[in-house]
Amino acid sequence: MKAPGTTMVAVAVKIYCMKTTLFLIWASLFFATPQSQNSLQSNDALDHSAWTKLLQENVTKEGFVDYPGFMKKKTELEAYLEYLGDNEPSARQSKSEKLAFYINLYNAATVHLILENYPLKSIKDIDNPWGEKRIRLGNDRVSLSKIEFGILRKMNEPRIHFAINCASYSCPKLMDTAFTAKGIELQLQQATMGFINDKSKNRISKEEVQLSPIFKWYRGILPNMAA
Repeated sequence: MKAPGTTMVAVAVKIYCMKTTLFLIWASLFFATPQSQNSLQSNDALDHSAWTKLLQENVTKEGFVDYPGFMKKKTELEAYLEYLGDNEPSARQSKSEKLAFYINLYNAATVHLILENYPLKSIKDIDNPWGEKRIRLGNDRVSLSKIEFGILRKMNEPRIHFAINCASYSCPKLMDTAFTAKGIELQLQQATMGFINDKSKNRISKEEVQLSPIFKWYRGILPNMAA
């Protein structure tokens, strides 16, 4: 049997290591990809104000979503999704425009998916919620998984995983404003720090050390986590 003092020291060391790990994650994400700063300049060619309006009417600062309220504005949401479907970014558009576009598309399409099946207890009650090609982009249809893994992940921006919302309690919260090309850097930082500091997602105390499973799911993209 281990001495009580030995156990307490082990717990203290583990807590210290986890806090240090979270700090290193924050630091590495904050200073990540400095070469992208020039490419993040944009004139906001696409207008995401309709999405901001819907979010501010139906999402709290804490990220709670009023789906009945969204249901009353479903036509406006569908009009915004149609607008995005008609205006997919071209190769010449900046990285910032593309990031804002696809993050907003993912989040708006997720809300629409919930509304199409509302009421429900969990997004997992929907058949193949992330894999089915429900979202129009030009003449094609894509899935949520395609947007996340086939488009956003290839843009070398790990913070997108703190910005997209999968309509699940374990996921990062839905922001109450649309992402924009001009504001994308600050918005990604806010989303990242908000998630890391969210005590409902990451708990570190004398009695418990528990991090969100997101850090395990994306271990190969986010900085390596301690075992």
